[in-house]
Amino acid sequence: MAKICDGRVVIVTGAGRGIGKSHALEFARHGARVVVNDLGADVDGSGSSTGPAGEVVDQIRSMGGEAIANGDDVADWEGAQRVVNSAISAFGTLDVVVNNAGILRDRMIVNMTDAEWDAVIRVHLRGTFSMTHWAANYWRENAKAGKTNDARIINTSSASGLYGNVGQTNYGAAKAGIASFSVIASLELARYGVTVNAIAPAALTRMTESVAALGFNVQDRDPNAFDVFAPENISPLAVWLGSPLSKEVTGRVFHVVGGKIDVVEGWHAGPTIDKGARWDAEELNSVIPDLVAKARPNADMSGR
Repeated sequence: MAKICDGRVVIVTGAGRGIGKSHALEFARHGARVVVNDLGADVDGSGSSTGPAGEVVDQIRSMGGEAIANGDDVADWEGAQRVVNSAISAFGTLDVVVNNAGILRDRMIVNMTDAEWDAVIRVHLRGTFSMTHWAANYWRENAKAGKTNDARIINTSSASGLYGNVGQTNYGAAKAGIASFSVIASLELARYGVTVNAIAPAALTRMTESVAALGFNVQDRDPNAFDVFAPENISPLAVWLGSPLSKEVTGRVFHVVGGKIDVVEGWHAGPTIDKGARWDAEELNSVIPDLVAKARPNADMSGR
């Protein structure tokens, strides 16, 4: 098998379990040297442990690969810098950052607390920003020094953020923000030889096993059939996006479930009307309903 990431240095955040673990192992199988970052927290972000990251490192080393564990909090400003520095210190450079760390604090709006909102936004959105900031600064300094980067940032969005899911205003808002963040960051960082893309994965992990909208039913799954919701289904795309082969692809969001990959198309202007002058509010009573009737309905969680 061709090792399309041979020699590349990759950070995967939230890599102790689930999709992040799968990403770390798949990058290692394709020759990457991996920083396995994981706080070891519970699904809601509480607690911490160095065990999961260390176990993944052991697996990679048992495969003949190179990896180190890192237990820093990516949403902490200095912590994110330490994650980036650990890759450069251990392996001499940095090529790819996969922002995957996340938590859930699902609640209906009327019951959600400000702490539950802030915790989710902090880990997902601030964590993605913090890691991207420090990595981008490293690559910018390389560019200033006359070095050529072939670098990648791969962020993790969600169908909840792209299409909407009840009970996840905090999580969905963070994931929608990450999708937009990825598009804008791709424009800003292209000059430094950095591409930025995002993946919205659908897989059965600790975080998603209770999300009914995804259609998961463990009892109905045939152990002999292709497991559509296996986390491992997501990682080949992450590895390809992290490889030199993906150089021309940037600013894109991909929805992945099983063997199906969608390129998610962002907001586009739909039906329109232009009066050529300021509207009176009462006039809009005969205008807005007609425009909405002509527009396509919002997508469901499948993106359709």
